Amino acid sequence: MTLASYWHLLRGNRNLRLLWMAQIVSEMGDWFYSVAIFSFLLDLTGSAQMVAFAFLMQVLPQCFMAPTAGVINDRISRRKVMIFADCARAGIVLAMMLVRTRGMLPLLYVLLLLETLCWALFEPAQRAVIPNITEGDEIPIANALQSATWSVNFALGAGLGGLVLVICGHETVFMVNSLSFVASALLIRAMKFAEPHAENLPPLRPRDLVDFSPIAEGVRYVRRDPKLLATIFVKGGIGFMGANWVILPVLGERVFRIQIHGLNSSQAGALGMSALLASRGLGAIAGSFLGGNFAGTNRARLRWTILAGFAMGAVGYVALGAAESMALAVLALVMAHAGGSACWTASSTLLQKQTDDRFRGRVFSAEFAFSMLMVSISSFAAGQAVDHGVDVRTVAVATGVAMLLPVAAWLAAGRAWRES
Repeated sequence: MTLASYWHLLRGNRNLRLLWMAQIVSEMGDWFYSVAIFSFLLDLTGSAQMVAFAFLMQVLPQCFMAPTAGVINDRISRRKVMIFADCARAGIVLAMMLVRTRGMLPLLYVLLLLETLCWALFEPAQRAVIPNITEGDEIPIANALQSATWSVNFALGAGLGGLVLVICGHETVFMVNSLSFVASALLIRAMKFAEPHAENLPPLRPRDLVDFSPIAEGVRYVRRDPKLLATIFVKGGIGFMGANWVILPVLGERVFRIQIHGLNSSQAGALGMSALLASRGLGAIAGSFLGGNFAGTNRARLRWTILAGFAMGAVGYVALGAAESMALAVLALVMAHAGGSACWTASSTLLQKQTDDRFRGRVFSAEFAFSMLMVSISSFAAGQAVDHGVDVRTVAVATGVAMLLPVAAWLAAGRAWRES
């Protein structure tokens, strides 16, 4: 795949173009406001654990929401699910402007929880519709494009988010993010495509949301195929690097501040945090093209890309812990998250090619749940370690060592393909 491949696909596929534009505006706003939240919490509490807890509210509830989200996405229009989630998030983020003091932090955590539940509906729907709006060799191009766009949005949003925060304040950042969800909903509303999974099905009733038979059916479907089962856990392996949501804000705020004349320590820390998060995004950009361009639709290459990605994450975080300068920290993060992004892109393509359309919502919801569970565990552990006196560099090295576990697990899972 070349850059021309992405251009031709976007130019010729209106639905993918609209979905891509929606992704750009909403994700850019997300990264703006993530920097604002982490900086606000560190200023207000000085606790890494408070940052970890805020992040937990953004990810852990998805694990519990995933079974219901999968059933919803396999029963009704995924396009309508995405529109609903965007509209709800616009109002939720706007309400975050009410949080001004430490005493109002419980409200912030409740709002983060609600936004997370909406995200748990949106993300599986977004990935599940890709095979409905693309075909054949367009699928890995669309996956690589989504992953690269996420990475570019992360790099630009995190980098610019610190500047906007310093200049305009966190309330402006929340307003921008709220408007981005409105724009995303309008773009998705303009999409027109067939959704065969929802045809000839009875209306979804409230009691269906607590009916576990569709979930059990999905579990049986996955268990029949060891290759599919192994692939579902790939993003869970990437989740070991979820500790970065604590490591990078603390490193930026305490170790790699960007001192510019006229800025106070809080503002210098916010810029350092932005720079490290942007470096993470730059690595993810490179990894998304590696996962798409090198592997394509070749299943053997997709599997090798996943193995290499896990190894890059391990080496990168060990190097981050040893970095003595911002430049070395940036290089280490680029390597680690290039590997993570390559794993993400390659595993998405494998799942889309292995899964029947009528099960796709449940499969992607389950995959997302495992991923968020591991991210939650690793970020919580990192926050606890830092607040109990463990040096943040040591936590980074431990994260790299932990990434050797998915390396070993994926090597063991290779038997499923060799025996098929």
